[in-house]
Amino acid sequence: MRILVAMSGGVDSSVVAARLQAEGHEVIGATLQLYDSRGAAKKGACCAGQDIRDARAVADRLGFPHYVIDAERRFKDSVIERFADAYAAGETPVPCVACNQGVKFTDLLGLAKEIGADAMATGHYVRRVEGPNGAELHRPVDEARDQSWFLFATTREQLDFLRFPLGDMPDKAAVREEAERFGLVVAGKPDSQDLCFVSDGSYVDLVEKMHPEMAGPGEIVDSAGRVVGQHEGVMRFTVGQSKRLGNAARLDGERQMVVGVEPGRKRVVIGPREGSYVSTLSVRDVNWLVDAPPEGLVCRVQMRAREEPRPARVVPTAEGATVLLEEPAMPAPGQACVFYDGSRILGGGFIRRAEATSAA
Repeated sequence: MRILVAMSGGVDSSVVAARLQAEGHEVIGATLQLYDSRGAAKKGACCAGQDIRDARAVADRLGFPHYVIDAERRFKDSVIERFADAYAAGETPVPCVACNQGVKFTDLLGLAKEIGADAMATGHYVRRVEGPNGAELHRPVDEARDQSWFLFATTREQLDFLRFPLGDMPDKAAVREEAERFGLVVAGKPDSQDLCFVSDGSYVDLVEKMHPEMAGPGEIVDSAGRVVGQHEGVMRFTVGQSKRLGNAARLDGERQMVVGVEPGRKRVVIGPREGSYVSTLSVRDVNWLVDAPPEGLVCRVQMRAREEPRPARVVPTAEGATVLLEEPAMPAPGQACVFYDGSRILGGGFIRRAEATSAA
């Protein structure tokens, strides 16, 4: 097969390229340039400067062609600006989902088809399984490296074309051993980080730069609108958080948590931890990887990248889906809610922001 490999310059995608070539496939490497390669990227970034040079070095050593695609403008529009806009709307975004669907699985897939490739492979830790009704998306063997939650938006058409060779690897140590065996210069390279585009400071600095109206201190209020404290920046808070509340962390003997964020007013709304959970939530922009029955399906849902899935019933709606939780939880607007049946992803979407919970 002719396979385009999405190469970030890290060890994972480099091992994918080496393995596929060793299996006899015709490999073509491609790297997205997401930043100005002349600048100094922070440790843990990807797809710029040294990362592009590392990807090219791997391709040169193994003897297959390698291309660099300038996606800086598209990345800024579809990932960075959307990230800042989400915080400005009182949500907690998942930029890795936007990156996969905005540039990686759109621009690179388009290139793969243009060059006549039979498939495109990535270094994601997830499994593609051929099921009775077509390709299925599953958690990897190494659940400690699981990236399936970030890939819920992968469409059925994309899944037909994609390959994930690392999904069956037992652990990251085995991947690095393969990199050593193939003689790859990236064998000991550190992993990239989630917020790769925050080159200095923190994401708060980025959001304040793009939305200066959100900068500065504001009020912490209870659900009745009573001012109970002050904060140093509304974008530092997300629903379900209990840190950074100062003296407002406990009111009337009860522990408090963030139950809402109002960026326009620079207000953080808090409420008692006990009694602030919900059993029903609404999900938008749902991507289904199965034919969902109109009456809904019983499954498990995962609402944060690092949490255990919980039992629920998901009912499709005209606007997306309604999720009925068996046990109450505190979902964060903007985060993904992904539906699982065992290791298989059935679909997923983004948690909608509820109406403001504080009084005017």
